[in-house]
Amino acid sequence: MQERRLVMGLKNDPHANVFRLLRTNLLKKMRENNWTSIAIVAPTAECGKTFLTANLAIAIAMEVNQTVLVVDADLRNPTVGWQFGMEVEKGLLDYLHSDVSIEDLLVNPGFDRLVVLPGRHTSESSSELLSLPKMSSLVQELKSRYQSRIILFDLPPLLTSDDALLFMPHFDAALLIVEDGMTTPEEVNRSLSILEETNLAGMVLNKSRGATNKTYQHVLD
Repeated sequence: MQERRLVMGLKNDPHANVFRLLRTNLLKKMRENNWTSIAIVAPTAECGKTFLTANLAIAIAMEVNQTVLVVDADLRNPTVGWQFGMEVEKGLLDYLHSDVSIEDLLVNPGFDRLVVLPGRHTSESSSELLSLPKMSSLVQELKSRYQSRIILFDLPPLLTSDDALLFMPHFDAALLIVEDGMTTPEEVNRSLSILEETNLAGMVLNKSRGATNKTYQHVLD
């Protein structure tokens, strides 16, 4: 867990409180709006969206009345399984390409009330696959199984493909991850423009190098 930076799984890690605060704020907003599914997105790669998805999922699962499902919907670069230290035998692409059942895909990574639907292979035709009726059926089934379940979708970067835009009908809101010192205000604005068609649950400034960052202040306002 230390190698993969799963700080929520480590005892007495000082960074855990950050994810607890994020969990509390996010769940409050989700309950107020009756949202059950959130897409974790970023403008570009290396912003840390999968790292954040994994730790947020563990934090939410620590609430005894809440179950969590993480879906690795980044068909171009699936890394959720790696983040949890899992040896993935079957993934989302196996379901879309064959008759693999949902039960064969869901894996518990070692945390109570947390289940992962991982990815295994990459695909250049990810946009077409995410648009399949079979993908829609999968999402609907996952949403209807447990009323207390929160679903986190880990999606490809917003500015490198149209995957997230095509997948937008499947989630209630999005959480935007930006990287301090790397993500530009222009990239943030372009990402917010893409997300205008869904609800914005919030924005996380990851890898922050200081207590405040004036570069993004006008965007956050």
